[in-house]
Amino acid sequence: MNVRQKLEILADAAKYDASCASSSTTKRSSQGTSKGIGSTEGTGICHAYAPDGRCISLLKILLTNSCIFDCHYCINRKSSNVRRARFTANEVVDLTLSFYKRNYIEGLFLSSGIIGSSNYTMEQLVDVARALREEHDFRGYIHLKTIPDADPGLVAQAGFYADRVSINIELPTAPGLKRLAPEKSAARIEDAMGEMKHSIDDARDATRRFKSAPRYAPAGQSTQMIVGADAATDSDIVLRSSGLYRSYGMRRVYYSAFSPIPDASAILPLKRPPLMREHRLYQADWLMRFYGFAPAEVIAATDAGMLPLDMDPKLAWALKFRGSFPVDINSAPKAMLLRVPGLGTRAVGAILASRRQRRLRLVDVGRLTVSVAKLRPFIVTEDWRPVALADKADLSSLVMPKSEQLELFAS
Repeated sequence: MNVRQKLEILADAAKYDASCASSSTTKRSSQGTSKGIGSTEGTGICHAYAPDGRCISLLKILLTNSCIFDCHYCINRKSSNVRRARFTANEVVDLTLSFYKRNYIEGLFLSSGIIGSSNYTMEQLVDVARALREEHDFRGYIHLKTIPDADPGLVAQAGFYADRVSINIELPTAPGLKRLAPEKSAARIEDAMGEMKHSIDDARDATRRFKSAPRYAPAGQSTQMIVGADAATDSDIVLRSSGLYRSYGMRRVYYSAFSPIPDASAILPLKRPPLMREHRLYQADWLMRFYGFAPAEVIAATDAGMLPLDMDPKLAWALKFRGSFPVDINSAPKAMLLRVPGLGTRAVGAILASRRQRRLRLVDVGRLTVSVAKLRPFIVTEDWRPVALADKADLSSLVMPKSEQLELFAS
């Protein structure tokens, strides 16, 4: 099998891994130097878009799709009937450099099935990143998916060469992991995350004190969990995610809707969950990370533990706590403004700045937001006060775009 054939198999096998963003990495440039290949900026590389609309991408592949584990939900599990392939470390290095020089990519996302042993596989992953950095002075973005069962020393080495490292939590609950991936240990995964957090914190402390301290995983660590493969509710997932952010300093928790695979295990669901469920979880995640929502507030917007599919979690929360609305745009604190459906963080910042100068009218708010119609049921301005908060059905027609309503009801 030649490299091109391997690439077709192993690039396709990597599509199930969603945790490959590259935000918050350290800026490095090859300009003004006599050597050095590649550069990266903090705006991101993989599947991200620059302010001018450019798509910044990376080479996203597996080292191999062979695996000694037999996780029920994984297309690459030991018992799966798929074509197998395997790159050598040198082949991945050559591919990365070749693609970069052709301006196809600006970095590498590398994951792998477990071959031989966890330690051997982790050594191969680190060897790729080490060769790119030390032998070729590659300065592009590198994201390594580490293996929690490997020796902690090997996992720690990844941070010296990668911008971001990730350790997948796999499933939201320990019982779900035990049932669907009995060879993996939730405790060991959490231990590996804790060790990585400790290494990152130590490195950041060292860089504050010593200019010569080596950089270490400057874009932090991330994780991913599969949604819909087990019985975990959205409430379970929200609580799990908030714990990961709090305990392990995660930069991102990614959610991947379970997708049925060929020759699937009998204990897996027959259907994939609605993709809208994955989308709502990302919205809930955003509320906790940027809007100041506590996990309990997000969970309060659920029905029997599940986020509504017909509206976003912020609107669902507002409808459940109608007594908190309408809020006065000219006097409400920032925390309450952030809970108004239709107001984003930038709009709230602009409102807080503008109201220092004068009292805002409805037309002023309209200039700072995308759709003032979505806001009117929830706000009071100098010249506007809603007569009464409409019921759920009426609000849906007022605040949801017609295209989204049609899409939801069609599904």
